[in-house]
Amino acid sequence: MSRFGVFLLTLLWAVLAQAEPLLQASVDRTRLEAGESLELTLESQDVTQFGKPDLRALEGDFEVRGTRQLNSLHTLDGETRASTRWIITLLPRRSGTLRIPELRLGQSHSQAIELQVLQADANRQDNAQVFIEATLDSHDVYVQAQAVLTLRIYHSVALYDDSSLSSLQLENAKVEPLGESRTYEKEINGVRHGVIETRYAVYAQQSGTLDIPSLTFTATAAASSDEAAQANGTARAGHQVQVSSLPLRLTVRPIPAAWPAGLPWLPASSLTLEEHWSPDPGSQQVQIGDSLTRNITLRAEGLSSTQLPPLPATEIIGLRRYPDQPLLRNEISERGMTANREEREALVPTHSGTLALPALEVAWWNTREDHLEHSSLPARTLNVLDNPALSADTPVGDNSSASTLLWPWQLSTLVFALTTVLGFALWWRARSRPAVLRTAQNGPSPRTLLDDLKRACQANDPQATRQALDAWARQQPETLAEMAARFVPLSDALDGLNGALYSESGQYWQGEDLWRAIGTIPPAEQVLLPAGENGSLPPLYPK
Repeated sequence: MSRFGVFLLTLLWAVLAQAEPLLQASVDRTRLEAGESLELTLESQDVTQFGKPDLRALEGDFEVRGTRQLNSLHTLDGETRASTRWIITLLPRRSGTLRIPELRLGQSHSQAIELQVLQADANRQDNAQVFIEATLDSHDVYVQAQAVLTLRIYHSVALYDDSSLSSLQLENAKVEPLGESRTYEKEINGVRHGVIETRYAVYAQQSGTLDIPSLTFTATAAASSDEAAQANGTARAGHQVQVSSLPLRLTVRPIPAAWPAGLPWLPASSLTLEEHWSPDPGSQQVQIGDSLTRNITLRAEGLSSTQLPPLPATEIIGLRRYPDQPLLRNEISERGMTANREEREALVPTHSGTLALPALEVAWWNTREDHLEHSSLPARTLNVLDNPALSADTPVGDNSSASTLLWPWQLSTLVFALTTVLGFALWWRARSRPAVLRTAQNGPSPRTLLDDLKRACQANDPQATRQALDAWARQQPETLAEMAARFVPLSDALDGLNGALYSESGQYWQGEDLWRAIGTIPPAEQVLLPAGENGSLPPLYPK
């Protein structure tokens, strides 16, 4: 085989190796204490693979307690895909940094995952069959900053499903549950315990101290074999247990003096700003009337989405803005809550030239490093070109420099002379022509165009209304901009129509206001109509 053939085979092998379907791996948590179990999930969407993943690589650092297999079908973009998941319960054999190695299923392999296994807490009621502990991730936080409260209920006996935990109610603090309770196992002094873990995000609303009261867990513990025999099957064997956690105290610091006055207080462990454009103005030309969609996402770790302030509006001369409602959501992770605020807006250039969008900056307090920080999006420049299909407004920039070459009195004298000559010429021409001159029309009549506009407005169709409105306006003595400038209801109605065309609210647009404004436009001046449409007109020069 030639060297070129060997090269092609090597290249083909590399491409096939990169195209191998991955076996996706994930765990329910990456930090746990010695003796606690965790769940490893392996997922494959390769329907050609059969059998089970090879778990022998886990035997060195983990004890495999059990494996469950789940098969499912889901539809994405009209395409149905099958997937298989294996849920594996693991018990670490030692503390420290452990690594779940790559696991293989046929030609597929998973990614490695690192775990932190901490030493077990010795100050625990190890001899009790059921006990509860409460911990805070931090005992000293800033006002409105996040503190994560974790409750763990340990039980070495089986519990019936009638268990309950008292609610957490705090004055001058906001409490957010961090997802559903999760269960796992932990071995304490050679005894296997079931663990029920519940977490809360606590946001103190004033500085000072915040006392977290004890919480009570109530359940029915299954009876031993001797107790069950004495019950003789007449009732559910067991006894009620009730345990309470120790109260905790949280120190809440006020807003630091270094925080800028007048800005919304944002204490977070991290904060980022991202923006996405559709289409990207940096990769294609932008013309007057084009619609640009800008998405800005503010993401803050350690805050709730309701704490995130609105972002500054894009108010630029020559750029109309049509914002959508902001999208707020929270993500839950091992470190607590992460807030997301997404703002979407349609930007429509109305002037040609260079439009400068200023930088967008958000100040926040870094609670990890305890100092003021700023996250920002850089300034952006839009180069807007004229659109031949539209009547562009006056271009951005100062074009009045040429007019400074004429003195004001010279300019006014010239205008007066021109208007005098033009008026005399029109008067002389009018003497030799009939008083009323019938206009030859090309294309649809104004009445037909007005009917088309009325039907489009009544159908609440913004696209058809825009087309009918442009056709009607071309046969009017004034432009739409001139009519809107002197008639406020028409200007408001046009803004509503443009907002419907360039934002997601178009499906809710109602054309009644626009049609009412069209019908009530006051005349700019007395206009002579052709004879026969609205009756005969008197001659210009009555005898």
